[in-house]
Amino acid sequence: MSRRDVIGIAQTGTGKTAAFALPLLHSLAADPQPAVRKGCRILVLSPTRELSRQILDSFRTYGRHLRIRTALAIGGVSMNAQVRSLLSGVDVLVATPGRLLDLVKTNAVRLDGVECLVLDEADRMLDMGFIHDIRKIVAQVPIRRQTLMFSATMPRAIAEFAAHMLRDPIKVAVAPVAATADRVEQRIIRVDRPAKPAILIDVLRRETIDRCLIFTRTKHGADKVARNLSHAGIAADAIHGNKSQGQRERVLAAFRRGEVKTLVATDIAARGIDVDGISHVVNYDMPNVPETYVHRIGRTARAGAEGIAISLCDAEEMAFLRDIEKLIRVSIPMSDRRADQRRLRPGSRTVVDAGERDRRQSVQSRDRRHLSNESSSSGIDSVAFLNRDRSSQRDGARSTERRIGYSKGS
Repeated sequence: MSRRDVIGIAQTGTGKTAAFALPLLHSLAADPQPAVRKGCRILVLSPTRELSRQILDSFRTYGRHLRIRTALAIGGVSMNAQVRSLLSGVDVLVATPGRLLDLVKTNAVRLDGVECLVLDEADRMLDMGFIHDIRKIVAQVPIRRQTLMFSATMPRAIAEFAAHMLRDPIKVAVAPVAATADRVEQRIIRVDRPAKPAILIDVLRRETIDRCLIFTRTKHGADKVARNLSHAGIAADAIHGNKSQGQRERVLAAFRRGEVKTLVATDIAARGIDVDGISHVVNYDMPNVPETYVHRIGRTARAGAEGIAISLCDAEEMAFLRDIEKLIRVSIPMSDRRADQRRLRPGSRTVVDAGERDRRQSVQSRDRRHLSNESSSSGIDSVAFLNRDRSSQRDGARSTERRIGYSKGS
């Protein structure tokens, strides 16, 4: 309200949109001005189309009794309607960086009248490759402006960039940086990579799920997981950057209505998913950026509700898990469902999938038949002798390796 620059840090789902939208609406109502052709007074940037649309909906909901003119500028849809909506000027423009620059290049919008610039999900937006677009946009807006930067996390590199963009900012942190929501029950399941699809299906069938959001690292992976779940009789759909805007909106609408209870998404697409009643978040692929984990599990346990976050972690992803635990300063409870466990923790249990169990039984049966044929005349003594002979060969091989000075597999 005092027009100071602000860095706001808070857990996902705690109301950051209201934190900047309500004071800005108040300032617009207190100081009404005639619209400037192709101009805007408040510019809000966000990384995804869905998040931009939700921010605009929030402005319209909070300001429904005010005469506030708003517009949306996002990719994936025709520019013509957006150009027409900006022609007479607006009070609030919510945009994604790429589409906004397209409109600037075609002279459909002017940014020289911006009084306040808001960067929502600032860390992710700058980290997703928008940093050059942000610089171009900042060069277009007035130097004398208010800048508000909101995020759930603020890595050092992003904070340094913000220091150049903001003037003497006030930092408001209502929770520790990179803290996870208190009401999220977190679990890790150690798995073999090939067994992930089967274990995911088993987890979804065992859990009592209202709505479940599953994260994958790639767009192709999201489609593949959704297909596997559908084949297993679990209604699921995918959302990612390769989907058209119409497809993404239809999938999200079905997810909100509860027609589809399982949604598979990539990180970029999931930034705009603010859906009530998400009871479970599943990390099918562990994120390789620790801060991303905070954003992912923040999709559940929103607005005081409780939620469950389950992560499937294979051997190659253990380093990612260590980075995540270091960031959030929490040791996440772990269970082990690997088929081949060399070392068991006290109280843990070996879980072997059906295919692996059948394979082992087949091999054991074949070995028994082979030994039976070779030792039919000598009975058990012949089998014991063969086993002793094999043991001697292994001991001899180990002795040779020790003399040479290397071990098997080195």
